[in-house]
Amino acid sequence: QVQLAESGGGLVQPGGSLRLSCEKSRTIPKRYIMGWYRQASGKQRDLVATLASNGQTNYTGAVKGRFTISRDRDNVNLLYLQMNSLKPEDTAVYYCYLNIDYGVSEVTWGQGTQVTVSS
Repeated sequence: QVQLAESGGGLVQPGGSLRLSCEKSRTIPKRYIMGWYRQASGKQRDLVATLASNGQTNYTGAVKGRFTISRDRDNVNLLYLQMNSLKPEDTAVYYCYLNIDYGVSEVTWGQGTQVTVSS
């Protein structure tokens, strides 16, 4: 199974920026969707943003215009989530997500990285 390695979380003040990274362990010659979910304390895990292998992106309404999901130009296995204008309500554990279409879905999660937005 493909492994996911996340980095980039931390503590930031409201209005600040962070960039999360997620690298998958190998190139995938199949259609797939890669992205980020987040889970605030006591709440369910929710979609933040996804990027499909065909380049299509999807964002939850709460982050549109503030967050940008992208792939590294030189390393197709490396995914970024640029988070700008952060708000306290963005505080959560952020999980990298990979869904590979083998005819049936194979889903892999990263270990999670904490993002805390607080003054």
